[in-house]
Amino acid sequence: MSASASGSSSNLRLAPVLRWLGLTLVVLLALQISVVLSGADWSEPAFQQLLIERLVSQAPMGFVGLLLMLIGSRLDHPGAERTVIRWVVCVLSALLTVVMIAVVPMAISGNQTLSGQADQTLQQRRGQLEMARQQGKNPDNVKMLGDQLAQAGQLPAGASDEEKTKAAQRFIDGQLQQMDDQIQQAERQRNLAVNQRRYGGTVSAVVLAIAFVLLAFAAVL
Repeated sequence: MSASASGSSSNLRLAPVLRWLGLTLVVLLALQISVVLSGADWSEPAFQQLLIERLVSQAPMGFVGLLLMLIGSRLDHPGAERTVIRWVVCVLSALLTVVMIAVVPMAISGNQTLSGQADQTLQQRRGQLEMARQQGKNPDNVKMLGDQLAQAGQLPAGASDEEKTKAAQRFIDGQLQQMDDQIQQAERQRNLAVNQRRYGGTVSAVVLAIAFVLLAFAAVL
């Protein structure tokens, strides 16, 4: 009997702590989002992606906060069906569900826009690389570059035309390889960014929406 009473007393002391801790996390979520909204530019895809990333990264903190508030309410009022705190949790969870659902099409559209811009930039760089390759095949350009290397002191004095040509060709090949490596690195970064926005943004928003729906039902059931 005393053990049961002690356990109930402990729960009553813990319940307010959980509620205040949960409320603190929810307030922190609101502050984090308000900071981004203060510089809102809805027509800019980069801002949309920033908002989505901030929502998705901070929403789990709000979920935990609401869950702690719900647990605290149940511990404090185990027999009550629907307390004020539980209604607050339900409403906020429903609101965050709507936000997460609204984020999904925005994330898809923004990802397509940013991906298109990245593809256009890569296409331009590939065109520049192809142009450089064509110029590198021109004998006059190779000869001119060989003379420039000789004048710059990068070749031994009295180097023959053949040596100048070979040195110029090595220089051109090195520049072309460097450009190709940079393009490949940009492609990898583009693919990483696309996957990050897809799975870290769109898919995560869907999962969070489902989680908030379940939490809203748990608050009133």
